[in-house]
Amino acid sequence: MHKEQVLTAEGQIRLEEELKHLETVRRREVGERIKEAKEFGDISENSEYDDAKNEQAWVEGRIAEINVLLANATVVEAPVKADRVKIGATVELQDVETGDVHAYQIVGSAEADPAHDRISNESPVGQAIMGAKKGQSVQVTTPSGRVLEYVVKKISR
Repeated sequence: MHKEQVLTAEGQIRLEEELKHLETVRRREVGERIKEAKEFGDISENSEYDDAKNEQAWVEGRIAEINVLLANATVVEAPVKADRVKIGATVELQDVETGDVHAYQIVGSAEADPAHDRISNESPVGQAIMGAKKGQSVQVTTPSGRVLEYVVKKISR
């Protein structure tokens, strides 16, 4: 039994596009690399062949992973009314200690990309702010045990 995944509509589209690209473009490219590597002769000591086979395994694994994600996904639309933090919302948080304000989009774990300000509802910050209202103060316990405090400054779609 697979864990149910939460996806935003945009996340579902991105995964479907990635899947299409892997199945139509990358499979063909890797197949060509394997074919070319076989032409070099003995495949037992052929690093090009080994590299291409490893890439093929990664591509096929990623295709399977995306198929499972999509099959077990619950797609949530961005909230119509942004009065509480929900999946799909963009939230501005102010660090009480430093005063810094940063915006994050709350997404399911399959879409999380902290480098692009997309945090999972299952992350420590995501868990702490889910359901919070504008102006509310929340505390986040980091994996290292440190407690951070944020104020929800803005919630938008």
